[in-house]
Amino acid sequence: MNLPKIPLGEWIDAFVEWITVAFAGFFTILTNSIDGLLNIIVDVLSAGPPIVLIIILALLVTYTGRWPLGIFTLISLLLIENLGYWESSIQTLAIVLLSGILTIVIGIPIGIWCAQSKTVQKIVTPILDFMQTMPAFVYLIPSILFFGIGVVPGIIASFIFAIAPTIRMTNLGIQEIPKDLIEAANAFGSSRSQKLFKVQLPLATPTIMAGVNQSIMLALSMVVTASLVGAPGLGADVYRAVSKIDVGQGFEAGLSIVIIAIILDRISQNLQKPAYAHLVSRKIVYSLVTALVLITAIVVAIQNGINKNENATGIGAETDYQIIGIEPGAGIMSQANQALTDYQLDDWELVEGSSAAMTAELSKAYNQQKPIIVTGWSPHWKFSKFDLKFLEDPNGSFGEVEEIHTIVRKGLEQDLPGANTILDQFSWEPSDMENVMVNINEGLEAEKAAEKWIEENPDKVAKWTKGAPSGNGEEIKIVYVAWDSEIASTYVIAKVLQQQGYDVTLRQVEVGPMFAGIANASADAMVGAWLPSTHVEYYETYKDDFVDLGANLQGTRNGLVVPKYVEIDSIEDLK
Repeated sequence: MNLPKIPLGEWIDAFVEWITVAFAGFFTILTNSIDGLLNIIVDVLSAGPPIVLIIILALLVTYTGRWPLGIFTLISLLLIENLGYWESSIQTLAIVLLSGILTIVIGIPIGIWCAQSKTVQKIVTPILDFMQTMPAFVYLIPSILFFGIGVVPGIIASFIFAIAPTIRMTNLGIQEIPKDLIEAANAFGSSRSQKLFKVQLPLATPTIMAGVNQSIMLALSMVVTASLVGAPGLGADVYRAVSKIDVGQGFEAGLSIVIIAIILDRISQNLQKPAYAHLVSRKIVYSLVTALVLITAIVVAIQNGINKNENATGIGAETDYQIIGIEPGAGIMSQANQALTDYQLDDWELVEGSSAAMTAELSKAYNQQKPIIVTGWSPHWKFSKFDLKFLEDPNGSFGEVEEIHTIVRKGLEQDLPGANTILDQFSWEPSDMENVMVNINEGLEAEKAAEKWIEENPDKVAKWTKGAPSGNGEEIKIVYVAWDSEIASTYVIAKVLQQQGYDVTLRQVEVGPMFAGIANASADAMVGAWLPSTHVEYYETYKDDFVDLGANLQGTRNGLVVPKYVEIDSIEDLK
């Protein structure tokens, strides 16, 4: 059918853009509120040495779920602290707890409302179906635009993804109460609120708690996904391990997540009927825990108020001492961390996230003419769209000018000589790459943008294909990391290979798997190896197992980037 495409995506983009502008003040207030609550929870959990919290949690698990679980909790948390993941675990626990609190505060009232109104239930049910079936990654996209990069969009996405079970189970628990009990309450003249709080909610509590338990588990399952937008914690550790193909680190961080999941699951399951409630009243134990939390929060708040520098000024205060980074495993992130050390920027934080999250945050700040510092590299379309500048790097933390190399598996020259020749002769300028990136950023599909560039540059393409035998439908697998620069170069070379008769398969992976795939011959080629600095760690690890065909682009650069309206010129100005 040749029907024109419905511009649904464009409508959604326009709607989201309108919401972002129209409700900017509300989103700022909400962001600050959630961030403040999270900081309070992290401060409370971090108060004192780790052994204090470990003992408290072990005692709480023992009280709710019997002594074997208490011993397991004690040993497991000591293991996490020994492995070096205690701080990350605290951050993850705080994110899950705050997501759980939001779920309870908002989800239970909505569930009650659904139980009391058929109309509300009919409206809410399809919305919940949509929320539960929509891929969790999708929630991150508007969250970045609304709340910026960092932990807040991760919490919001976790909350949206996890709230459905609480609403559904609250609704179900109330509706399953026997009708004769409701009739008896009505016969005794109970008001609507009396019937709700003295009959329905007490009887529905086991079902409601089951929903809360499931919501907490779903929120915990989002910690890795939330790390894509800068949420700290164990999710970022797992993401970093995946990027580096570090099996040991991935197992350690994953095991820590499993331990926290077991502890939260057992506590939330047994809160209503603790194992040792016959020895010590629930009211006494929970009151003591609540009092301890409140007292700690007050003491920490007072201490933070004393230590807070109200007179902080300059670029640090304007940016909350944050540098917006990209994926945790990227080489430029290692360089940025080295810069923090070289320039003694102890007060600054490098926020991990993703390339997309970084550019979204840059766009948002630029449109509002607010100061922002990001990790940047050239060529990149953002230099064409925004008026930016690299900060001078007198200490050389980001290295010298780099090249992008083409790397292929061993044996490709013998198996696919034509394809190997094209890949070997592939070479272009930064301006060429930026032209493709700009077209993609402006809405043109990557494949169409590649075709457009090829049509406009036949002479350059002819140099790549000169002397290369045509293919006969042979398959060639090309891997790439989802950086805008590598998307551009990969799609261009893929389209050229297709035009020369090859069946090209593209696979998007992280940096580590990209190098490993070429080394173990599960992929054939890549055109995105940044050397000698950005990808040097991966290159040195696998260099004996692949063939480096040399540079396909020269003149790349890494560093810290700011809009030109920001009145600093050097990394030294961040001190």
